[in-house]
Amino acid sequence: MPWVDENDCIGCGVCVDNCPAGALSLVEGIAKMDIATCIRCGVCHDVCPQNAVKHDSLHVPIDVELNVAKTKEAMARDFFDSEEKRQGCLQRWVNFFNYQKNVAEQTLEALEALKQG
Repeated sequence: MPWVDENDCIGCGVCVDNCPAGALSLVEGIAKMDIATCIRCGVCHDVCPQNAVKHDSLHVPIDVELNVAKTKEAMARDFFDSEEKRQGCLQRWVNFFNYQKNVAEQTLEALEALKQG
């Protein structure tokens, strides 16, 4: 999914004006994307004069870092007062991300079947 790099966005509004789904808006002079509305058409990538709208593959390392940090934060909570409880928490996060992976894989299979009619 596309995303807007706030460091590169100059708030010109070109992406907002050209988004056929209305998924982009300017908030305090920066383009913001409503992922739930985005149809992944790529128009925003093509029209942004600053290349501030990035492809999702560039966001993967950031998302991984955030997921690991969130897991570590959860494991550090006071009520996980033993290594056994912390490891249990870690395993539940592993289970959660395995679930997300399973959903993504099955979704991809369904979409590939859709492509074939």
